[in-house]
This record gives sequence, structure tokens and C-alpha cells, in this order.
Amino acid sequence: MKKQLFSIFTILFVMTACGNTNEAPSEENQANGQNEQKTEELEKIAMVLDWTPNTNHTGLYVAQAEGYFEEEGLDVEISLPGESGADQVVASGQSDFGISAQETITEARIQDIPIVSIAAVIQHNTSGFASPADKNITSPADYAGKTYGGWGAPVEEAVIDSLMRQEDADVEDLEIVNMGNTDFFTAIERDVDFAWIYYAWDGVQAELRDIDLNMQYLTDYSEDLDYYTPVITTNESMIEENPETVEAFMAAVSKGYEYAIENPEEAADILIEAVPDLDEELVQASQAWLSPKYQDDAEQWGIQDQEIWENYSNWMYENELIETELDAENAFTNDFLPKN
Repeated sequence: MKKQLFSIFTILFVMTACGNTNEAPSEENQANGQNEQKTEELEKIAMVLDWTPNTNHTGLYVAQAEGYFEEEGLDVEISLPGESGADQVVASGQSDFGISAQETITEARIQDIPIVSIAAVIQHNTSGFASPADKNITSPADYAGKTYGGWGAPVEEAVIDSLMRQEDADVEDLEIVNMGNTDFFTAIERDVDFAWIYYAWDGVQAELRDIDLNMQYLTDYSEDLDYYTPVITTNESMIEENPETVEAFMAAVSKGYEYAIENPEEAADILIEAVPDLDEELVQASQAWLSPKYQDDAEQWGIQDQEIWENYSNWMYENELIETELDAENAFTNDFLPKN
């Protein structure tokens, strides 16, 4: 009997000790529980890039790494575009936000695709036509008799034609080839004399490779071609149904790009840590070149001007790149940028 009672008491003691709900959890378990609860409370947001990660996107990665999204109650996943491209993914609602450019937004809006630009990543167009210095292409007139490597979009020939006509040259004297996914440096070594690049990436990379380039920036030849590229986008449904989310997202992203403007080296480090496959030297040099150009002469980062939208869309219409004129007022908005 004593043995039975001892056994019962032993079992009860062990069960009570193991099931004691008053025992304080370890600091590690408590922290993990708080983090899980915090993550569950955050609103999950999808953000799709236009291309592989580069310094155009630095502000997004800064906002993620520095906790700016979390401060706004958002859990943002940044992903690469699929075959359908960022614009269609955003317009269809499969992604809440994306990266695009004014020219493609203009084409989309003409086709009644409900995508809207909500911020300009870079205030002025930093793209242009680049060629190795030994090709002796110093102006659009020199394009005659040369080979241009592009990606097969009608806008390419229209832009080249508009530049060449300013110097009494004819685009018919130019050979245009589609170089597909071939990178700029491979193309100019093989069978292309010049190509359209963004200087912040390929131009800076040429400097690091000690390749001298001649560059004709689009903005040097036409105010109409000083359009916003890239831009941050969302769709009309997000604006109508979730304006608070759009505002919170832009508050965090604005802080991310402001950080990159003020701290280019640290911002580059954040991008490199987030995307280790990137060339560290290129990212640092590109960020140093690009950071002052995010906001440039604008009153704040991200702001867009209706005149810029109208100028470029009118140019596209005049060059028969779009069939009807753009309703520029509904193609973009500054409403979700932080109020200064």
C-alpha cells in the first residue's frame, strides 16, 4: 500500500512539474513568440522589380533592411519579374507594387490597362546612346553607316530618327539589329557599334573596365525625352480600395531613397548584403554616381510633373507610337508621397 501511494505521489509530482503553466518561458522562446506574433500582425505586400536588382532599386532594399516597412506595418516581399513582366503582374493585382517606366506606363494606359505611377525613382532620364570612343560616334549624325543593337521595340527607331533628323541625317542609313539578352559589352565587341544604356550601370561599369565611351544623352537633344524612368507603380484597385496601404508603402520607400541619397556607401552595402551575387565594386561606384540623381532638382524625392508626362506622351503620339493621346492626369499621382 505504501509502495502504491509513493508511486501515485511520484506520478502526480512529475505530471504537475511537467505541466506547470506558471513556469516562465525562456527569453529566447519569449522573443520568438513575440516575433511570430509581430509578423502575423504585419500586412503582407508583394513588390515586383522590372529587372534583376541594381542601384535603381536600392531604396527598396534599404527600406526593408532598416525596418522602414515594418514601422509602417508592412511585410514586403521583393521579387523578380516573370515572363509576363512587372506591368501585367501589377495591373492584374498579382503584385501590389512594381517597377516600370513612363514609356511603358503610357502604352499600357492607352490600352486601358489600370496601372498608375506613384513615384519617380530618378528625377531625370539618365539614359542615352553609348559607343566605344574608337568608333568615333560623337553625335547622332555619326549613326549613319553604323550598326545599332537594341531589343526590338518601335520606340528605339523613333528616338534615333528624331535625334538624327536634328542633324540632317537619315535613320534609313542605319542598320538596326536585335541583340536580345546579349549584354552591352559583349555586343560592342562582336557586331554592334552603339546601344542604348543607362549610364548608372553600364556607363559606370565601362569606367571600371577602363573602356572610354562616347555618350549622347537623350536629354541633351530633346526636353520631350526627359521622361521618368524608372517609376514605382501600383494598380487602380489598390488606390481605390487600400489607399492607407499605398501611403504606408510610399512613406517607407521614400525614407529608403532618402537614406540612399544621404548615405550612398552604406546604402550600397545594404544592397550588396541583400543580393550577394552583385559585383561589389560596381554597386559602390554606381551608387555614388546615382544617389545625387534620385531627387536632383526636385523639391522632394519621387515627385512627378504632369508637364513631363504630357510632353513625352505627345512626342509618342506625334511619332505614331501610340494611337490616341494620353490622359496624363490619371497616369500618375503624387498623392501618396509624404507631405513635406
